[in-house]
Amino acid sequence: MAHSSVVVPGPDTRLWNAEADAHDPVSARTYGFWLYLMSDGLIFASLIAAYAVLDNPMGQFGHATAATLLSAGQGFVQTLVLLGSVLALSLGTLSLKSGNKGGLALGLIISAALSVVFVVQGLGGLDAATATGNGATASGYLAALFTLLYTHIAHLVVGVLWMLIMLVQINKFGFTTDVVGRLLNLRLYMQFQASVWVVVYLYVYLLGGAH
Repeated sequence: MAHSSVVVPGPDTRLWNAEADAHDPVSARTYGFWLYLMSDGLIFASLIAAYAVLDNPMGQFGHATAATLLSAGQGFVQTLVLLGSVLALSLGTLSLKSGNKGGLALGLIISAALSVVFVVQGLGGLDAATATGNGATASGYLAALFTLLYTHIAHLVVGVLWMLIMLVQINKFGFTTDVVGRLLNLRLYMQFQASVWVVVYLYVYLLGGAH
């Protein structure tokens, strides 16, 4: 009776190889990470809901609103920067197929740099609002607004640190199963953060009437 050969995934194994009999750890980890992203989505949904509930004169308590504090133009620039970061990362991960470490490293570096620009722009806007007396403690509405924006910024900081770690790992270990799995999850993570920001920009900046 013939027995099928078992293919053990390794550095040279093609991703999603239909002929491999062994368990595919990359797909399993990707599925698990999707579950995490869904829980993260619930966090942002709750923060946006809190912001919506407090977006009224009582919640604003006589202080400024997004319409006067935030700039729709600046938010649009941030959107382009973040989408550019995700595009660079996505294009960089295409180098996995050819085993091109240099192409992947370049994508990671560009993506990390653009993400840092996004974070600096976001923090600068919030610091400017705080300087005018409209900080996170001024009203319930501003507390919800600052919490939402700071939470997203914190996620981007994590993304940048993750990219830096992956730069070290691809140089040290190459395209092993573990490294490839982490890179694909990183791409999902950044794409999700960009999607969240688009929702925030549309709801808070545009529908909120930012100047």
